[in-house]
Amino acid sequence: MAYNFRETMSKPERLAPGHRMCAGCGGSIAVRNVLRGLHDEDHAVIGNATSCLEVSTFIYPYTSYADSYIHSAFENAGATMSGVETAYKALKKKGKIKGDYKFITFGGDGGTYDIGLQSLSGAVERGHDFTYVCYDNGAYMNTGIQRSSATPMYADTTTTPVGSESAGKPQYRKDLAEILSAHHIPYVAQTTFVQNFKDLHMKSERAIYTEGPAFLNIMAPCPRGWRYDTPDIMDICKAAVETCYWPLFEVVDGKWILSYEPKKKLPIEEFLKSQGRFKHLFKKENEHLIEAFQKEVDRRWEQLLARCDD
Repeated sequence: MAYNFRETMSKPERLAPGHRMCAGCGGSIAVRNVLRGLHDEDHAVIGNATSCLEVSTFIYPYTSYADSYIHSAFENAGATMSGVETAYKALKKKGKIKGDYKFITFGGDGGTYDIGLQSLSGAVERGHDFTYVCYDNGAYMNTGIQRSSATPMYADTTTTPVGSESAGKPQYRKDLAEILSAHHIPYVAQTTFVQNFKDLHMKSERAIYTEGPAFLNIMAPCPRGWRYDTPDIMDICKAAVETCYWPLFEVVDGKWILSYEPKKKLPIEEFLKSQGRFKHLFKKENEHLIEAFQKEVDRRWEQLLARCDD
């Protein structure tokens, strides 16, 4: 599809300014740019699992959204939006609703990878026509920076604190995009804030206008949990892609497509070094931890390349 950056960025804002998200927050950046994927003439219903995003953009009876908005509990964002989408179809069939509506749900990694996975899995298995967007900041940031299954290994969180007995979270992060692709849905994609947002804009539009369930996984850094200087967010996202920690890809009707391959793959230290949650890894006695981190990134990257070659 044709892409015009100026035209995309000149679309009316569907997320109002003045919300309470932190400066340098990836969540609000993700939402603003996903909603640019909507065509101007279309209406939308925005769903939102309990999260930083929800408490910062919704204070009853006001929301920061230009479109209709529904807040669901932590664990049932997928089920809530599948009900809304079904009601829309029924009312439109009866002639009680005119116009085209799109259905988009946002959830953090805690409400998506963990607590809400059953709800999301059920909704996509049933084939509802909606887009689920996970803004992945790698922990339960809203409730105190506790580890989630999206938290990368060796990250310092309040439930995996670094100290004399711990080097941070010991487990690898879950690959949620792979799990969603195993549901054999029409569209799955992974992206973040790079390439002047082109990759995010194009994948958002594809997801929203794909018939049936679609899933977007967006790395959305959190300045409090990741402990970085707020202006560094774009550099961190770029480093995540260039080190292949966060590769960009799509799965379209089961076909894996690589969106970007670095000309020179950078070492994982380039992603880790600007984040306070990984500060302990740069102590001399922890060099082996960085080596283990690099080994896992390399393994997953090679696995992705093989899938895309197939």
